[in-house]
Amino acid sequence: MSQPALDSAPRTYAANVSSFASQDHSAADRPLVGISTIIRMFYAKQDVTAVWDGLVARAKADPGDVPALMDLSLLLQSTGPKGLEMQAAAVKMQPVFRRVHGTGRGLRVAAFMVAGDMTANTPIDFLLEGSDMVLYLVYLDAKMEKLPDIPPVDVAYLAIGESPANRAVLANAERLLTGWHVKGQRGAPILNFQPARIAAMTRDHLHDVLVNEPSILSPKLLRVTRVILEALTFDTQAGPAEFTLHDTPFAFPIIIRPIGTHAGDGMEKIDDVEALRTYLAASREACFYVSAFVNCADSEGLYRKQRIAFIQGKPYASHLAVSSHWMVHYLSAEMDQHAVRRAEEARWMATFDSEFAPRYKQAFAALVKAFDLDYFVIDCAELPDGRLLLFEADVIMIVHDMDSEEVFPYKKPIMRKLFRAFQDALTRAANAGAAADLSLGSLSP
Repeated sequence: MSQPALDSAPRTYAANVSSFASQDHSAADRPLVGISTIIRMFYAKQDVTAVWDGLVARAKADPGDVPALMDLSLLLQSTGPKGLEMQAAAVKMQPVFRRVHGTGRGLRVAAFMVAGDMTANTPIDFLLEGSDMVLYLVYLDAKMEKLPDIPPVDVAYLAIGESPANRAVLANAERLLTGWHVKGQRGAPILNFQPARIAAMTRDHLHDVLVNEPSILSPKLLRVTRVILEALTFDTQAGPAEFTLHDTPFAFPIIIRPIGTHAGDGMEKIDDVEALRTYLAASREACFYVSAFVNCADSEGLYRKQRIAFIQGKPYASHLAVSSHWMVHYLSAEMDQHAVRRAEEARWMATFDSEFAPRYKQAFAALVKAFDLDYFVIDCAELPDGRLLLFEADVIMIVHDMDSEEVFPYKKPIMRKLFRAFQDALTRAANAGAAADLSLGSLSP
């Protein structure tokens, strides 16, 4: 559990978190330390031992302190499956948790969640940073017959993301929440209350809904079974350079990944049949996504990936990663070690509204129309022919402001702008809901 020692400034921060974690709130309403706070400590490589010890002490002193178990599960998730097991146990004991931001005197927000890792839900705890809002995390599952008791809230948000495991939960969420969100009934407006649209945001569906949009290239993904892929490797020793899958022509290299994975887990570029044999021998999955590899490297062999959040139709810059590897992830792109790459990201962020967004106005409008959600995020890149190469679109991608202000001084203001836009969307929805309730109340006899 121990991490590298803290410097003087983070020591004070960690001490405050540790003190909070050990505070004796009432057993029925203890607030969470929260995922954004805990992940921030890991991200900064801070020592979390004191926080861990405080939470363990709380759990031992009061077995009914379920929020302590929930926070402990977050700490454990970085080390293996025990964290998810503890989370599942905590949610079974208590499906509603409270997380206080700032003074806690702002809006009261309910976020409908599903138990799982950080890729299961919208990272709403990050999006509320800098606010004074109170967040109630309400955990749903596929078999829940009625909503748990939820404290009065001003606005709500459906945070559950698309995955094979979440499909039944999203369907049940629509049943559970349809009556709750109707104006005039007890409840509050729910942003992103489009369970069917979220469930349809599968990787293969992106191509289908955008195939006729000339400003976007969304590579076709096929669901292909292991049996079919193994058959390719039996043709010849060298294997075919070109082949057909489900009536679709392909040529190496291809991209392959297990269905239902995120963050590049299990994803590889396969250059030939021998590489495919090796990949299949090392995996156990029965079904995969397969797509053509689109080479978007520049003349120096560098790849780029932009992450952009859309909030009620407006795009906001989240990050630009520049990498020598075809699979671009911000953490592995070593942006902190390349001043030139950081300068490029800083300029992209500073000119996003005046240059990038207008350049891709048609593509952005097509994405907003296709998904029709209050909030979603895309990963994309620019192609030499002027099209936007779409890698992924969903509601669960991480957006944050945790990078070092000394190394990335330009990032925090941009991310705070994104956070404020999300918080403003919640506020507008809450105000509209309150006005509607007032209007309906005036019509009552």
